[in-house]
Amino acid sequence: MGRLDGRVVLVTGAARGQGEQEARLFAEEGARVVLADVLDERGEAVAEEIGARYVHLDVGEEDGWRDAVRAAVDAYGRIDGLVNNAGILRFNTLVDTPLEEFMRVVRVNQVGCFLGIRAVAPAMADGGTIVNTASYTAVTGMAAVGAYAATKHAILGLTRVAALELAHRGIRVNAVCPGAVDTAMSNPARLDPDADPEETSRALDGLYRRLVPLGRIGRAEEVARLALFLSCEDSSYITGQPFVIDGGWLAGVTVV
Repeated sequence: MGRLDGRVVLVTGAARGQGEQEARLFAEEGARVVLADVLDERGEAVAEEIGARYVHLDVGEEDGWRDAVRAAVDAYGRIDGLVNNAGILRFNTLVDTPLEEFMRVVRVNQVGCFLGIRAVAPAMADGGTIVNTASYTAVTGMAAVGAYAATKHAILGLTRVAALELAHRGIRVNAVCPGAVDTAMSNPARLDPDADPEETSRALDGLYRRLVPLGRIGRAEEVARLALFLSCEDSSYITGQPFVIDGGWLAGVTVV
């Protein structure tokens, strides 16, 4: 018996990285998964491999969300879960961040999460689950990622409000807050067919050895397991909460 047997879950940003690992793990646990992304070729390949359905979705577009929900319901008759995973990151100091760049990050990270909740919740079966991907930077500051951190703080607010408003239907809403994770966002070598991403991963582990108490960068599979926990009955009495998964980074600093 899988922990998601019989449930239908929509995962955004599912063509690669955390979203891909979430889609794979959820399928292994018995869910019928709808993968959503703008990377159509990659998304379709992953969906075919795991026996899932793929839909093209720009999370910042209202019409795209309506189409994705319709596709999920047409294919499987219901939606039981949503993982708002899609997100982008831009590095810049606040005073050097153009408004266009700031709004681009807001559109994907913050507006995408809002539209996802608004589109999926009305179609979701009572007792469903929503997992929003926030960040370590949603609960603390980090220089050079102001637009990203602002959107991730906002996602925690959306999470708490949605948890309150949907609780009467038994729909639970929580957020995962990853620290640095070895995906294409932090390891661009994963996008280079001529590069060795494993070698880069080892280099990243070396970089984070002194920065993170557990001595390495996180893995997408680890974040996926947390999203699974928040999407199944193991977390049946948890809603409206942020869950930091950062190797102890937020715990503090070591001075000796």
